[in-house]
Amino acid sequence: MRNKAFGSGTVRLDAADGEWSRQRSFPVIAEESCGHHGRIMKGLTFFLLLPAALKKSKKAVKGSGRAPTCLTAGTASLRKMKPAAEVHEVTGKIGSSALTLPEEESRSLAEPSDRTAPSSAEKNSDEGTHTQPGHTHTNLRDRNAVMFNNEHMADVHFIVGPPGATQKIPAHKYVLAVGSSVFSAMFYGDLAEGDHEIQIPDVEPAAFLILLKYLYSDEIELEAETVVGTLYAAKKYLVSALVSACVSFLESRLEAGNAFALLSHSCALDESELAQSCWRIIDAQAELVLRSEGFLQLDSDTLNSVLRRDSLNAKESAVLQAALAWAEAECRRHGMCPTAANKRAVLGEALHLLRLPAMTLAEFANGVAQFDFLTPQETRDIFLWFTAAEKPSLDFPVLPRTGLEPQRCRRFRSSAYRSNQWRYQGRCDSIRFAADQRIFVAGLGLYGSSERESEYDVQIELKRQEEMLAQRLTKFVSDGSSSVVSVFFEQPVQVEPDVFYTASAVLDGTQLSYFGQDGMTEVRCGKVTFQFQSSSDSTNGTGVEAGQIPELVFYT
Repeated sequence: MRNKAFGSGTVRLDAADGEWSRQRSFPVIAEESCGHHGRIMKGLTFFLLLPAALKKSKKAVKGSGRAPTCLTAGTASLRKMKPAAEVHEVTGKIGSSALTLPEEESRSLAEPSDRTAPSSAEKNSDEGTHTQPGHTHTNLRDRNAVMFNNEHMADVHFIVGPPGATQKIPAHKYVLAVGSSVFSAMFYGDLAEGDHEIQIPDVEPAAFLILLKYLYSDEIELEAETVVGTLYAAKKYLVSALVSACVSFLESRLEAGNAFALLSHSCALDESELAQSCWRIIDAQAELVLRSEGFLQLDSDTLNSVLRRDSLNAKESAVLQAALAWAEAECRRHGMCPTAANKRAVLGEALHLLRLPAMTLAEFANGVAQFDFLTPQETRDIFLWFTAAEKPSLDFPVLPRTGLEPQRCRRFRSSAYRSNQWRYQGRCDSIRFAADQRIFVAGLGLYGSSERESEYDVQIELKRQEEMLAQRLTKFVSDGSSSVVSVFFEQPVQVEPDVFYTASAVLDGTQLSYFGQDGMTEVRCGKVTFQFQSSSDSTNGTGVEAGQIPELVFYT
């Protein structure tokens, strides 16, 4: 703002706060007090005496250490005004409070008088020292972002982190209150406290800073190392958008190796949708998940929940091996020797959730029956269950797990055969596909012989770009009809949404086979939509319109 003060024949122009303060003083003489010649003479007198007056003024300032002064001329003499620093204080780190008259005379007369000084640095330093923000940001978001982790005008500080690893973080109550109902109640509610330092020992500093950055700027920067802590902080302070972002981040990185770890976190944080996603992976890729390190870290309640599941896609022998590995790890956690008796003791209720009678007789006889894990009576009764006509009652579930029901995506409207098609000599049939949600590809459906029962050697593959995700070499037998034969991978393969994968099959057999025709580029199968494209890996003629690989076998 520019102020004009009129009085004693002086006009004074002051710059607004935050600008260079420039003061101009020059004579203003009423026209009625003198004629034309009088005005010329007084002006000459002023400029003749000005250098000597300024020289004297500079010496006085140098000796006193005071700020430079502005001078003004009256009707017949020069008169010294108050120091500019006393009249108009300028904030910021500026060398002097105002520009003196000689400095002003060196400028062009046409130069505007309200130019602002160069703004100071606005970045927040890594050491936590912050400068006063400037005024160059054009929207509210950018202006708020400047204040993030900034001491300037901070009216509250948080001491974040566990004892011995705390960090002091500045903040502004208003910004936090409008973004979180918890902060609003903390600062402005009926029970608000006037503390200027607030202890938060249960949140990691890095996670708390991510929370604050979102509240100040709407920016979300998530990392694998801190996302769980950030989710906890977001739920604690009821910041729903950040909660959703954290859950989406975790779901996008969910896989067999971390499913149990994320299941524990999701249950502790009451995130039911994330927990359900974890259970989907646990069921679909059960044998992989049961071999993960996360399974060995489970608490006994979660272990029991796993062993109760009827939907696990796993052989009971694999479930038994996983339970014994967990029992050994639990013994070591309690400082116990992992003997058979101690393993049985730490398993407790979980022991009788194992479906030992659902194993084959060979699996039972060559495995658990020789571990001294069961009592002699339990071993005898299970053997009688397998062999006797009159079966004894058992303390173990006898029905096998049903697992997940596989779904099949059929990409051809019809099939056919001709006398010169479809022939195999070790060439590759491939197709590219993408799904609009996460699925688990269990295998491929293939056509067999068009003439008689026949056996084929086959190698099936699943790739993402050039990365081999699964591969299996096996055999299958067709009955001479157009029925599709399902050939499975060793374990279901996790397929992420909206990403193209390549499914391939290399068959070797003497007989011609059926082939599909009237292929579709898009197929809706239950709640999943598939898209298909021809693959450059295909050297035997398979494409979108016709060929092999009529089905994808998958779980959701």
